[in-house]
Amino acid sequence: MKKILILGANGFIGSHLSEYILANRDWEVYAMDIGSDKITDFLKHPRFHFVEGDITINKEWIEYHVNKCDVILPLVAIANPATYVRDPLSVFELDFEANLEIVRHCVRYKKRLVFPSTSEVYGMSMDNPYDEEESLLVTGPIKKERWIYSSSKQLMDRVIYAYGQHKGLDFTLFRPFNWFGPKLDNVWESKEGSSRVATQFLSNIFHGREIILVGGGTQRRCFLYIDDAIEAMMKIIENKDGAANGRIFNIGHPDNDVSIKELAELMIDVMGEFKGYEKVRDKVKITIKSGEEHFGAGYQDLVARVPKIDNAKNLLGWEPSTDIKTAIRKTIAYYQANIPAGIKLAES
Repeated sequence: MKKILILGANGFIGSHLSEYILANRDWEVYAMDIGSDKITDFLKHPRFHFVEGDITINKEWIEYHVNKCDVILPLVAIANPATYVRDPLSVFELDFEANLEIVRHCVRYKKRLVFPSTSEVYGMSMDNPYDEEESLLVTGPIKKERWIYSSSKQLMDRVIYAYGQHKGLDFTLFRPFNWFGPKLDNVWESKEGSSRVATQFLSNIFHGREIILVGGGTQRRCFLYIDDAIEAMMKIIENKDGAANGRIFNIGHPDNDVSIKELAELMIDVMGEFKGYEKVRDKVKITIKSGEEHFGAGYQDLVARVPKIDNAKNLLGWEPSTDIKTAIRKTIAYYQANIPAGIKLAES
């Protein structure tokens, strides 16, 4: 029976991964996060051992459980473009410095590390698609503080790889490409910039607010539904025949390649399929702002982000199956079925 340590279990990835493991495997899950609102349904599960805590504070608990468990997944990070510009030092301190201690525990105790890199490490690379092993990692000038997240993650990738090459660390890096679905963000928040793009748009639609297209929404992204993503993660964790050892995997859906403007239009169209929202297109206005106007002077964007997923197909036997429209429909259905008491929506 595997023992899995999930740090950040109440996050988007952590909550879905924990739920899947508890429902489909006999593994013990040891977990930590600063909150528990996304995992309330299985807090009392006999194989789910949760502690509310902070990885920057509860260091003894973490070291003890790294030593105790078989596979370590440090999923705690700040991953919101607005925060990269507003509070870049906190991004570096959490995403790199705090996680480096956990990586070193894995080296010390000879534990398997499954670590979340990011598609952001490719930065402004002109490759299409991005290749895990060959694409250059290109970021913008220092004054564009938005790149501190990409740089922190890239440096962590390099440190982990070096520990693998020179200290025997058993690791796998996975790079999410715009994963989305239920529990990604709190769509009931009214503050602009509090969510990632898909859930920010959904929040705006629910509340009847305008959708803002930064830079006109011409940027292209490949969106992956969370269920497909968890299937990939499970194959990495199970690591049949050591196929994931020392590897980096892009985990995304190249066929779900849409512009941000197209994403907004799709979300409005799909919302119109739901009862009470048939006239949503007449209610939601789409406006355009520059990146600097919306996020601040430290923001910079990239034109496209498409993953090459041959490694995942050939080594893991994984490929995505959920098309973008189905993914949007499932996500909307989840949030509509879980509207908190007291929330007044524009169309309901």
